[in-house]
Amino acid sequence: MARYAIVTDLNRCVGCQACSAACKTVNGVMPGDFWIKTLRIGPTPTPGGSGDWPDVEMYFLPIQCQHCEDPECVKVCPTQASHVTEDGTVQIDKSKCIGCQFCAMACPYGVRYLNEEERVVEKCTLCQQRTAQGELPQCVAQCGSRARFFGDLDAGIDSFQALAPTHDLATPYEEMMQNRTTLKDWVEPYTEADVYHLTDTGNGPKHCYILRNRTWQGKE
Repeated sequence: MARYAIVTDLNRCVGCQACSAACKTVNGVMPGDFWIKTLRIGPTPTPGGSGDWPDVEMYFLPIQCQHCEDPECVKVCPTQASHVTEDGTVQIDKSKCIGCQFCAMACPYGVRYLNEEERVVEKCTLCQQRTAQGELPQCVAQCGSRARFFGDLDAGIDSFQALAPTHDLATPYEEMMQNRTTLKDWVEPYTEADVYHLTDTGNGPKHCYILRNRTWQGKE
């Protein structure tokens, strides 16, 4: 079983919300609903700073389903609509979902919601329809600042991939989608101390965040 996840370099994220817009477009997410929410964290005082400009810092934090190792949403689902697949992602079988929203209440990150038209719960699928064919999740492919990378945690986050930049507008779409760069080759140096997860309540969130020289605010 793979352990697919996304790593986001928060020092590179500019809060443009291209990931949210791309996600809504490719997955047909209803207006007013979001599978990815980009939060603004701060401004907070820099360590030892006065708290007044310029001694302040802030960053953007994209939040979505963390495709947990031991997901609470799966445990509480009475119909097994929420389940873990062979690629390690957490998915929802809409044919089994009864819209009870137990999973939404159990999720520590508030990233599930009820589709009012279909009366089923929805969330980020990690673009399974794309990754199953060797493509990248749409939020990763459309990240203009190359802050988001996708891969298998078992292979290490240095191997996670994003699209390589191209300046040739004549490049065929298929070729552009297969032209990849890795996190190790693209982002600025980081250490293990710079890698964070959202608050772990025993569910084991898989998505990672890299943040250097700023105060991590992703825990309760």
